Amino acid sequence: MSEHDIRHEIAHLARVELVTPDPDGTLWFFTELLGMYETHREGQSVYLRGYEDPYQWSLKVTEGPEPRMNHAALRASSPEALERRYRAIKDGNLDHRWLDGDLGYGKTLQFTSPDGHDLQVVWEAEKYQAPPELRSKILTRASKKPLKGIPIKRIDHLNLLASDVTPVKQSLERYLGFRTRERVVEGDVEFGAWLSTNVLGHEVAIMRDNLGAHGRLHHAAFYYGIQQHNIDAAEMFREYDITIEAGPDRHGITQGAFLYVFEPGGNRIELFGEPGYLHLEPDSETKTWLMSDIDTGLAIGGAKLPWETYFTYGTPPTKPLVEHLADAPKPPAPEPAVVG
Repeated sequence: MSEHDIRHEIAHLARVELVTPDPDGTLWFFTELLGMYETHREGQSVYLRGYEDPYQWSLKVTEGPEPRMNHAALRASSPEALERRYRAIKDGNLDHRWLDGDLGYGKTLQFTSPDGHDLQVVWEAEKYQAPPELRSKILTRASKKPLKGIPIKRIDHLNLLASDVTPVKQSLERYLGFRTRERVVEGDVEFGAWLSTNVLGHEVAIMRDNLGAHGRLHHAAFYYGIQQHNIDAAEMFREYDITIEAGPDRHGITQGAFLYVFEPGGNRIELFGEPGYLHLEPDSETKTWLMSDIDTGLAIGGAKLPWETYFTYGTPPTKPLVEHLADAPKPPAPEPAVVG
């Protein structure tokens, strides 16, 4: 099957499971501050959804010894597409297996990225049916907008850290039909890639792990749809002692409005205020940023993303590997002062 034929084999990002050593704090963050609904509890896990998430859950919070992403799942566009992706992954000799479905999801194809991330593909997904008290009068909304915190609408995207960006990017392109929308390079090294299978600027991003670790998460992102909500959320986070890493501002890459925070368990969370640039043209070309332009790529409005955390911190946390630090990107040199 050609690259053109597999472009729409994956419909969208469906869910992510985050592990936290502070389950009470993490649940408080997502339910009280971000207004997510709890739909189920089982063992050490709690299932949550935003008010416009279409399925039973988009976020699974699981208690564990350290923060990390346990898995992320993408929904195929049809049962036949799921089977075709299975054959492609099998023929590509990627580590894979079939799993029984989780709450509200059917049989699941699990595979491991070249850097060690647990990724999954599923077709069968039970649509969320709100109880009478939560039914929205807006027919395209799966449930009422909650009167709690500043509620997110839905899951938006993932950003994965990788010791080498290119193999992970190529595996998503080859086996799942993702297209690279934008990337950052310095010389022959890719420092980042932003990919999607639909009109969004990205649903999966990959950034170089400057500590040389494998299979880590940079952040999971949730969608507001209104940039002002990021400003309102920043004030809320200040009031409730949630650590803000950067923002609110707007990325040059994807043009999405961002706010980065750390939930109490230690995972980095991005609030996406607007969808950013939409790739409506079917023959859009990959846009390549250079590291010399990274300031604009990261923040059009001038916010400074802290190099000491943004390009090194991921979950699970890891100690620096000194041999990789010499090749890490450096912050651009400041402009010389104008005298006279």
